[in-house]
Amino acid sequence: MAGGPGNSRVRSVPVTEPDIAQPTSEHADASPDAISEAVSRVWGFDALRPMQSSAIAAGVEARDCLTVLPTGGGKSLCYQVPPLVTGRATVVISPLIALMRDQVRGLELNGYAAAAIHSGVELDDARDILRRLTLGELHLLLVAPERAVNPGFKSFLASLADAGRLGAIAIDEAHCISQWGHDFRPEYRRIAELREVAPGVAMQAFTATATPRVRDDICRQLGLRDPEVLVGTFDRPNLTYRVQARRDAAEQTADAIRRHERTGDSGGTIVYCLSRKDTEELAENLRSQGVDAEAYHAGLSEKTRRDVEHRFSNESLDAVVATVAFGMGIDRSNVRLVVHATMPKSVEAYQQETGRAGRDGEPAECLLLYNPTDATRWERLIRMGNAEMGADADATQAQLGLVREMRRVIAGMGCRHRVLSEHFGQPYCPPDGALTCGACDVCLGETEPVRDAQRVSQIIMSAVARTDQRYGAVHIADLVRGADTERLRSAGHTGLPLYGLLREHRKPALLSYIDQLVSAEALERFVDGHFETLRFGPEGVGVMKGERVIQLARPAGTGTAKSERRRKSAALAEPLSLEDKRIFEALRALRKEIAMDRNVPPYVVFSDATLRELARSRPATPGAMLEIKGVGNAKLEAFGDAFLGVLNAPA
Repeated sequence: MAGGPGNSRVRSVPVTEPDIAQPTSEHADASPDAISEAVSRVWGFDALRPMQSSAIAAGVEARDCLTVLPTGGGKSLCYQVPPLVTGRATVVISPLIALMRDQVRGLELNGYAAAAIHSGVELDDARDILRRLTLGELHLLLVAPERAVNPGFKSFLASLADAGRLGAIAIDEAHCISQWGHDFRPEYRRIAELREVAPGVAMQAFTATATPRVRDDICRQLGLRDPEVLVGTFDRPNLTYRVQARRDAAEQTADAIRRHERTGDSGGTIVYCLSRKDTEELAENLRSQGVDAEAYHAGLSEKTRRDVEHRFSNESLDAVVATVAFGMGIDRSNVRLVVHATMPKSVEAYQQETGRAGRDGEPAECLLLYNPTDATRWERLIRMGNAEMGADADATQAQLGLVREMRRVIAGMGCRHRVLSEHFGQPYCPPDGALTCGACDVCLGETEPVRDAQRVSQIIMSAVARTDQRYGAVHIADLVRGADTERLRSAGHTGLPLYGLLREHRKPALLSYIDQLVSAEALERFVDGHFETLRFGPEGVGVMKGERVIQLARPAGTGTAKSERRRKSAALAEPLSLEDKRIFEALRALRKEIAMDRNVPPYVVFSDATLRELARSRPATPGAMLEIKGVGNAKLEAFGDAFLGVLNAPA
C-alpha cells in the first residue's frame, strides 16, 4: 500500500552527522566501506556532507525516500553514487536541458558513465543511449518529465526493471509536483505513473526548498511507500544576507561587485529581475558603470541564451542579469554575489536562488533590493497569468500566499538566517554560541531604528481605524504623508486630522513600516476579491493605545557597516597569503586553459575550493595531490601532472 506522509520516517539531520551512516538493513552492498570507496575514487571526497550518506544508503537499499537539501548541499551525489555500488542504473527526471548537459559533462570528466536524452539529442543517438543502458554500460540517465511519461519510454522502463537493470527513479526539483510549492508544474503530476510500469523500483525525490506542507504533498502525489524523509539544515552559514531599500539597482549592484573585487573575493554575479525588459535595462546600466554584464531571458534567441550560459560558466562573463529561470542549469561554484533587483515571489524561490551563491562553501553575499510595491506587482502578474491559464482559485490563492509570506519575511527586520530557517520548520542557533548570526544586515547593524517609532505606529493605526479598515497600504501611506490624489479627495480623507502627519517620511518607508506592523500582528491584510485592505490584528489596539511599542526599522542602504565581520566556521576557509594567492591565480589560469581545450566549464575541472586547498597545501606528488578534496583518480590521471607542474614551479 502506498504510504503517505503519515507513514514516513522524518529525520532532520544535524551538521554533526557521521561521515558514513550505518545502513538500516543488512543489505551487503550498502556497507560504509563500499560507499566511501566509490565516493573517494570518483569524486575525490574523503567524507560526505551531512545527510548525503543516509540518502545514498536509502538508494543502495532500494527504499523510497524524500531528500531535502539546500542548494549546494550535494543532492546530485545522493543519486549518482548508488549505481556504482549496486550495479543497477538510476533514471533521473530533471527539468532543464542545461542542467542535464552540465551534469553529464562533469560526470564524464570524473570517469563516470552517464548520458541524457532531451530535445537536442538526435534519434539515433537516443537509441544508442538506451541500448547502452540496457547492456549495463551506463550508470545514470537524465530525462525531462515530459519524455519520462511518454508511452514508449514507459515501456522501455518496464523492460529495464523486469531485467533487473533499474535500481531507482530519481525526481530532481521535486517541489514542482506540489501546488503549494513555489514552482508548480502540472507535467510533474504524471511522474507517479512510472510506479505502475516499474512497481518494484524505488522512487526517490530530491529538492532544495520544501516546507513541511510541501514535503507532505510530494510524498502523497508520488505515492511514496513508507518513505524516509531526510531534511537537511537549511541555513547556509557562508552566505551574508542583505536587504536594502532600492534606489538605483545598477548603482547598488555595481557597488556590491566593486566591494567584493576590493577584498579579492571576486567571482560570478547573478542578478535576478522580474521582467525581460528589466533585465535588458539593468544589464545596459551595469555596462555603463564598467561591469561586464549580459541579459538573459526566454525572449532571446536560443543561440544568444546558449552563448551567455557558456560564457558565464566558462568565467569569461562576470555578471548575468536574468529572469528567474537562469541558474537552475548553471553549476558554477564560485558565484560570489546574487542580487535580487526586485522582491522574489516566495521565500522558497529566494532560498533556491540565493543558494546559487557560494556553492563551494566560500563566503558569498545575497543582496535584495526592495520596494514595498514589488509585492503588489507580483500579485497582479499572478492573477493575470493564472486567469489566462485557467488556473483554479485554490492554486491562485496559494501563490498569492507565498508572495505575502515573502513580504512578511522582508519586513520583519529580524535576523535573516533565523527567519529563513524557521520558515522551513527548523530552529536556528547562531554559530559558536554567538548572540547573533554576524552575517546579515540586521545583525551587522546595517539597519537603522526609527526614532519616533511609537508615534509613527500610532498614526498609521489610527489612519486604518479612521478609514473604517476598508483601504489598503498604498492609500493609508498616501493619507498620512499628505499626498494629493483623486482617491483621497473623493473619499473625503484629505480633511481628516491625520492627513499629512507623517509627511516627513517617504512613501516607500511608510509602506515598509506598514509591512512591519503586519509582521508584528498589529495589522492584518484582508483580501476581498481583487482588493487588499488593512484591518486590526491581535496586537492592534495595544499598539494604537501605546500599551505595546513596536520598534520599527529601515534599511540603512549602505551595505558597508563599520561593524561588519566575517563569521568563521568550518565551512569558511582562512584567507590566502600573498604567495598562496599567486599560486591560486596560476592554478586558475591553468584550469581555464584545460577547460577551454576540453570545452567544459572551469568549475568542472576543479572548484575554487579545491584550487585554494592546492595553493595552501602545495602537494609535491600525485599521492599527496589525491589527498586534496575534489581530486579523484580520473582527474589526477587526466591533468594531475599539469597542476603539479604549477605547484612545484620555482617562484
